[in-house]
Amino acid sequence: MDWEKHPTPAEPVAAERPPEGCLVAAIRIPVRIVVLVLVVPIRLTWDAVAAGGRAVWRRCLVPLARGTGQLLRAVFVVPWVWLWARVLAPAARGVGAALTWLGGALFVRPWVALWRRVLVPVGRGVALALAWTGRALFVRPWVALWRHALAPVGRGVRAVALWVWWKGAVASVAWWYLRVMTPAGHGIAWLSRGVWAGLAFVGRGIARLASVVRGGVVAVGRGAGWLSRAVGAGLASVGRGIAHLASSVWAGLTAAGRGLRVGGVWLLRALFVVPWVWLYARVLLPLGGGIAWLARGIAAAVRALGAGLAALLRALVVPAVWLYAHALSPLGRGIALLARGAATAVIWLAKALFVWPWVWLHTRVLAPVGRATAFLFKLVGAYLALAGRALAAGLAWLGRGVWSGLAWLARGVWAGVAWFGRGVRTVVVTLVRWIFVVPAVALWRWVLVPVGRAVVVLVRETGEALGHAWRVAGHVSRAVGRFLGRLLRWIFVDPVRWAYRNVCTPLGHLVRDSVWRPAAQAVKDAGRTARQALAAARESVRQARADVRRALFGAKRAEPEHLVRDRREPGPPQARTLGSSTTALTKD
Repeated sequence: MDWEKHPTPAEPVAAERPPEGCLVAAIRIPVRIVVLVLVVPIRLTWDAVAAGGRAVWRRCLVPLARGTGQLLRAVFVVPWVWLWARVLAPAARGVGAALTWLGGALFVRPWVALWRRVLVPVGRGVALALAWTGRALFVRPWVALWRHALAPVGRGVRAVALWVWWKGAVASVAWWYLRVMTPAGHGIAWLSRGVWAGLAFVGRGIARLASVVRGGVVAVGRGAGWLSRAVGAGLASVGRGIAHLASSVWAGLTAAGRGLRVGGVWLLRALFVVPWVWLYARVLLPLGGGIAWLARGIAAAVRALGAGLAALLRALVVPAVWLYAHALSPLGRGIALLARGAATAVIWLAKALFVWPWVWLHTRVLAPVGRATAFLFKLVGAYLALAGRALAAGLAWLGRGVWSGLAWLARGVWAGVAWFGRGVRTVVVTLVRWIFVVPAVALWRWVLVPVGRAVVVLVRETGEALGHAWRVAGHVSRAVGRFLGRLLRWIFVDPVRWAYRNVCTPLGHLVRDSVWRPAAQAVKDAGRTARQALAAARESVRQARADVRRALFGAKRAEPEHLVRDRREPGPPQARTLGSSTTALTKD
């Protein structure tokens, strides 16, 4: 634990004001007195107006607004809510149900029946017919052509090609190798002179082989031509059958299209023309007349309601106009007059502090100084121009001299110009300092700073005086209000309260105990006696009616007891009471 004592942080000390002189104290007290005298009536008036406004708002405007809201609700909202809940909503629901049923009967059910009973079966039949036709036209002919023509021809062509290959090329090569090359090779060894004869023999064999191959190829071409002529004749017959079938199908589709067009026109007229004509003539036209009649009635009711509201508004607006004309308008004029006076005083003070000193400074100081400065600058400019002209003449005269003399003269002229420039600068700086800087510093130090301090002190004291006077006026207003409230309480509230407690309450209790309660008891006894008499008379009438019925029709026969009792589970035992017993000795 930390047992050492830490120094408490020092509270921040407000910055002390600089010492104030006797002028501040001399200004503060009169200003506060004047401001207090001016502010107290304004504060009292403000508090009275605020209290009155709060009272009017709480006791008049809020209840009036609530009553107006309830009245407008009872006049505008409740009838329309009742009309909507009791008339328009049921009618709209009925019309919606009728339109739903009518729309279903006109637009849904016929199309559903048409789709289910006509279009779906027709579509299925057309799909089956088109599928069968497509298979008969495009699948089966090509399958039969492949199976019965192209496949056997291909197999035959393959067999011929293999036979030609094996029997022509391979056998010839084998025979050539066995019968020609081998003997030729053996013969070359021992018979080189017979090479030319062997080659001639080989040429004759190749010619014979070529003739044999040409004969086979010519035979294959003749077979292929015959096959192509047969296939062309078959395809021509198939095309003629397809054309005949297409013409038959087109004739059937044309007849079906004519029938569908006639039926569709009749169906569209029955679905879209006749119901709408009947709906317009039998439903919409009478309904529009009823709605127009209802709208005229509602317009008459609204006009009557508008006249009543106008009368009510006139009854409410006339007091408000009188209040504005005889109370608020004079009060506003007085406040405006006071504000104009205060604004005039503030404007005069602002002019005296910020406008007139600057105007005097401009008229009496700055304008003469400016005119003198301009004259001085003009004089210096004239002398400079004269010196320039003289210098130009001298330079022109000296230009006709020698170069050395010109250089010497130039150096002398430059020295003279420099000296003259330094002198002019010194003169101009001195003039500007004594014409602008020194008067401005003197004006700031001896005029503006004291006036600014005085204005700051005056504004600060005026603000503090206004705040102090407003607070003091608040205390005064609260004291005056409490005094007036207590005075009104002594004059009006306490006597009424004393009369209510000491006079009205005992008198009311006496009237309640001696008049109202005995009278109420007597009324209750009389009512009870009348109810008993009525009950006895009702019982007598009921008994007489039963006796007459018994005398005329006889007594009602008792119903025979059922021999077979209901087979059901035994009920729970009854509860014990004071008048019953459960022991065997006391049981009936």
